[in-house]
Amino acid sequence: MGRFRLSEPAGDLIAWLGLILMASAFLILTMTREPSLPRTSFPYHKKTEPFALVILDPGHGGQDSGAMAGNVLEKDLTLDIAERVDRLLGSQGIPTLLTRTGDSYVSLTDRAKLINRADHAIVVSIHFNDGPRPEASGIETYFAAQRTTGVPGIASWLPFLQKVGNVQPNVESQSLAQFIQEQLVAHTQAINRGTKAEQFYVLANVRHPAVLVEGGFLTNKNEIGKLADANYREQLAVAISDGILKYRDTVKASGDTVDGAGP
Repeated sequence: MGRFRLSEPAGDLIAWLGLILMASAFLILTMTREPSLPRTSFPYHKKTEPFALVILDPGHGGQDSGAMAGNVLEKDLTLDIAERVDRLLGSQGIPTLLTRTGDSYVSLTDRAKLINRADHAIVVSIHFNDGPRPEASGIETYFAAQRTTGVPGIASWLPFLQKVGNVQPNVESQSLAQFIQEQLVAHTQAINRGTKAEQFYVLANVRHPAVLVEGGFLTNKNEIGKLADANYREQLAVAISDGILKYRDTVKASGDTVDGAGP
């Protein structure tokens, strides 16, 4: 059987239609306004340091309370822990940035856009779990197995262009997750639920090493009691801070940066 071939006029028509479609997509993209994000100055990156900035992402906020257990709200706990980590890293001279301050709502898209404006950063998103069984407990840390770079904004509404994005393995995020998870378990003696790969939006759509910590279950009475104690919350923050420092020291010793480039 012979191969199917288009006539020359038909081929020219398809080529022109494709060109018009691509031009329209580019025009729509350039006309789309960026959301209003806070004006932020990012620190200069010293090439002797693996990263220049730690971005802390307290989950939920505003009308999005997250998980709830009576009057205990996930959004309050995540901000409390983030502020403690912010203080601890600041005392070590490490610049930080919070994706939200106070009880404000910031969409996942806006969080990712703010994060992607920074250079040479790492990201720690802070959350707390809920589960269908009240006996579920423990701490786990997530990373994205792959992160997409290139043009995720286009790919999100033009699926046929998804191949334009460059999908890369996410070794740095997995390493950061392991260091933080080890310290969380060591400091709190909580059940170790391990590190897990999951394509959560803020992990998969940022261009920096990024992890998401689930610091306990708000459906577990024992863990709710622990989280009500400021000393326990401080230990969670110390653990996250120590994990970040150990990750930094390990990367620094290897002679790499978080972008995979040597000094």
